[in-house]
Parts: sequence; structure tokens; C-alpha cells
Amino acid sequence: MSDGGTLPDAQVYAEGNSSPQIGWSAGPEGTAGYAVTCYDPDAPTGSGFWHWTVFDIPADVTELPAGAGSGGFEGLPAGAVQVRNDYGSRGFGGAAPPEGDGPHRYVFTVYAVDQAKLGPDADATPALVGFHLRFHSVARGHLTAHYEEQGATGA
Repeated sequence: MSDGGTLPDAQVYAEGNSSPQIGWSAGPEGTAGYAVTCYDPDAPTGSGFWHWTVFDIPADVTELPAGAGSGGFEGLPAGAVQVRNDYGSRGFGGAAPPEGDGPHRYVFTVYAVDQAKLGPDADATPALVGFHLRFHSVARGHLTAHYEEQGATGA
């Protein structure tokens, strides 16, 4: 996966539906933990679509291996919390834009946060987690990949 590139099939709902490998540099002074989100602002919902929200990642972790947010969550660090995505399940939910809806952006964001425990629990919504991240982030970085489900031709 590369910034500005096409989302790999492994991160597409109907293909692999697996969370990607994500690595980052250590956060600035004051970093007590991390959070990772994946959001599609182009979803035809009026409010976008949350594909993944994980937080309370320990400060000594700077990588989530492929699949950490999927299946049995192997590779997800102890203490990390995942909330329900907009599919209604905990963990990563891959791209599945409507056929013919055009390209969608999948924005993966890593947040360095100033406390080891962000506050919400696993029953929180991604929006509530985002609210807490707004006030406790000391740094963040984005990677945006694109995916499009081609529509039928000749219509």
C-alpha cells in the first residue's frame, strides 16, 4: 500500500478483507500510545464510512502486521482496543464502494496520543474515539489509498 496508490486486493472486503501492515516512526516527546483509523470520506452516507478504529496501542509499538485487525487479531498488541466499524463488526472491514460510484479514498491515520489509555472502551463509536483523539493527539500522519468498483459497461 502506498500513499496515493490503489488499495491492494487484500484490503478489499470481497477479496482479502485483511487489515494492512502499517508501520510508523516513534512519536514526539510526550507520546504515551497510538491509535490507527481507516476512514472513507467518499462513502455515499452523508457521514463517510469508518473501516477501522484501534487505539490504546502501547507507546513501544511502531507497527501493526498485516491481519492484526482481522480474523483472530493475531499481531494486535496486548491492551489495544478496537471498536465496531460501520459494518457493525469489531476490527478492520475492507473497501466495498458501490459499483459505479467512482473512486473512493481510504485514509489511514496513525495518531500519537498523550495518554496510554485514551478513555473510551470497546463499545464506543468511531466518532467518539475521534473526539478523544482530537484533544489528545500530539502528532499524526496519513496515508491515502484509492479503490473503485467499476460499474457495468454499455448501460
